[in-house]
Amino acid sequence: MMSKVLVLPGDGIGQEIVEQALKVINHLNANNNLNMELVHGLIGGTAYDETGSPLPQATLDAAQQCDSILLGAVGGYQWEALERDLRPERGLLGLRAEMDLFSNLRPAILYPQLASASTLKEEIVSGLDLMIVRELVSGIYFGQPRGIEVRDGERFGFNSATYSESEIRRIGHSAFKIAQKRDKRVCSVDKANVLEVCELWREVMIEVAKDYPDVELSHMYVDNAAMQLVRAPKQFDVMVTSNLFGDVLSDCAAMLTGSIGMLPSASLNKDGFGMYEPIHGSAPDIAGQDIANPLATILSVSMMLRYSLDQVELADKIDGAVNTVLDQGYRTADIAAEGDNVVGTSKIGDLVVEALQG
Repeated sequence: MMSKVLVLPGDGIGQEIVEQALKVINHLNANNNLNMELVHGLIGGTAYDETGSPLPQATLDAAQQCDSILLGAVGGYQWEALERDLRPERGLLGLRAEMDLFSNLRPAILYPQLASASTLKEEIVSGLDLMIVRELVSGIYFGQPRGIEVRDGERFGFNSATYSESEIRRIGHSAFKIAQKRDKRVCSVDKANVLEVCELWREVMIEVAKDYPDVELSHMYVDNAAMQLVRAPKQFDVMVTSNLFGDVLSDCAAMLTGSIGMLPSASLNKDGFGMYEPIHGSAPDIAGQDIANPLATILSVSMMLRYSLDQVELADKIDGAVNTVLDQGYRTADIAAEGDNVVGTSKIGDLVVEALQG
């Protein structure tokens, strides 16, 4: 069955890393009956430079005609002085909101070949495989009122941390369904001892758990969860949490694996439509130098095949090819240790394609 994917390279290293993912897609199209049609579009600072908007209407229209999105990265120093609504990141937030991509899946998997790259002792992180499910379109990032104004003669900043019962319920269902395919454990992370919005979060998670008697639910305050991620990360299977807490905890979990350059992510709506992207940023300081790690983007294609396009065998094939390249000792600079064969962005893409042929 033909699938249609919108490709949005974006800014910075986005162009280079997406190019490597497209090598993998083109190979699978030619040799494994992937039947993926690619549509190309603009987002972020690159889109602003060409159209005056970080999220052009043409990109939104294309997204609504496609089955999923492959995104590189957005942002860069040259756009930081723009008004907030014109900055590259607003394009990404706008796309998430417009497509209602409320469920963000961020795996933290430690590849055995990279155990020495983690800043933690190998025995703490060896075999790590956890999934953070982050609510993505509500919470304090979107809550109203928000702003900066003058009160009593001084500047005053405010944001609203808001969640409705239905918003909490749907991210809960997303997390429990994922847990059913894994080790059947969900840890809901909140700050219910201080925040009313988190009291509601915890109450609703307990209600949702009743629909999944095969899944064990536990609760943890976010400060303790951050500590436990560093102390004993393998205790977790699926963590589900709010937009703000998920943003922080998923980056913390990413570094357990040795490199933010290895981790893909998925953002899904209720119909299984997803946007797939590496969790790292646009890294403008290394853009164009052929040194960025494209493996997270290639693994994002694997997640797309697994979660949106029902092509699990091909997803496994990509994962296997990445493992093969790591087994052969090839590394980009960010994950290299002494004795590794350090190669560039483009070469890693070629090596994964070679491994797919094996």
